[in-house]
Amino acid sequence: MSGAPWDITLLAVDASVAGTAMAARAAAALPQAAHVVLAPGDALPKAPGGGRALHVKAHRGRFLRPCPATRHYRCCGYQIVHIGENCPMDCSYCILRAYFRDRTLTAFANTDAMFDELGGIFGRDRTRPFRVGTGQFADSLALEPVTGHTREILGFLKGFDNVTLELKSKTADLGWMEADPRPDRVLPAWSFNAPAIVAREERDTASLEARLAAAKTCVAAGYRVCLHFDPICFFPGWEAGYAAAVDMIFDFLRPEDIAYMSLGSFRCLPELPGRLAAEGRELPLYMLGEFTLGADGKKRLLRPLRVRQFRFMAGRLARHGFTRGLYFCMESDEVWREVFGRTPRDLGGLSAYLLDAARNRGGAPSCSWTTPTS
Repeated sequence: MSGAPWDITLLAVDASVAGTAMAARAAAALPQAAHVVLAPGDALPKAPGGGRALHVKAHRGRFLRPCPATRHYRCCGYQIVHIGENCPMDCSYCILRAYFRDRTLTAFANTDAMFDELGGIFGRDRTRPFRVGTGQFADSLALEPVTGHTREILGFLKGFDNVTLELKSKTADLGWMEADPRPDRVLPAWSFNAPAIVAREERDTASLEARLAAAKTCVAAGYRVCLHFDPICFFPGWEAGYAAAVDMIFDFLRPEDIAYMSLGSFRCLPELPGRLAAEGRELPLYMLGEFTLGADGKKRLLRPLRVRQFRFMAGRLARHGFTRGLYFCMESDEVWREVFGRTPRDLGGLSAYLLDAARNRGGAPSCSWTTPTS
């Protein structure tokens, strides 16, 4: 990368948000980048030197939206606070490669409109709890040193005891803690994977050790954290790789430090391998296996292989005492039964279960399953 954060060589700001605090923060954080203010209808210029563009603009749609899911699989009920689009990190499996056509990073600066919308929703019934996050169409924290977006959101949420915010990232940035949020209403979260996958397929991300060190710092400050093994990839030596990743977690954290943890098998839109090939990137081995087309239109590893991996992961976690707060991202009831012997309905619904996990300061959530068999 160049000296600019994330190799951002162009800062383009729409005129409608040129006077916002976020635009000023971005300009101060990117002094070496070319700066341009875009009038309505202006095209986004090309970033100099082959770098990336950061487009600071207004979002015209809804800021709070449900996680995109399909009724054929069990969704966790996570709601998305839409802060921007695209990611500066370079993970071969990332679904954003298929969603977005270029490398442009987008941050939404009309936070007054965001907070008006969120305040109306969260404040309508303050006895209704919400579990929300910002890490769906963008990494929650990758652009935080440039935009300060998370600090703004945390400041706003201090007025809403009924909202728990998950911050999902592959960075080790903890600058958001300067906002001094309530530790019982923020869940720092990290994506996790086998060391070989991180080394070869997650370019420009923090190391597993750095992510866990950041998680340990959060725990020491009174937070509980979340981890997400998603995607779990099928490749030669996957058992040893994921065993090492699981074991590493508990060199830094105790089971009770983790509010919940997800397991998700690799899945992708069918066009993703073609996108990688067009970029000149060699297709990773985990993309060359046996797949089926799922009900959501994505390629999925064959179910017996998914079940085998899930049983292995759950069993390895159980060896370290983590048997509660574990769930699948976008799997069917059949897979839940094969691995855990029960379905989300038996837990009172996955959304309610994870909301309990997010807000229960006793450590593990109140409902759990028995240790899965391998």
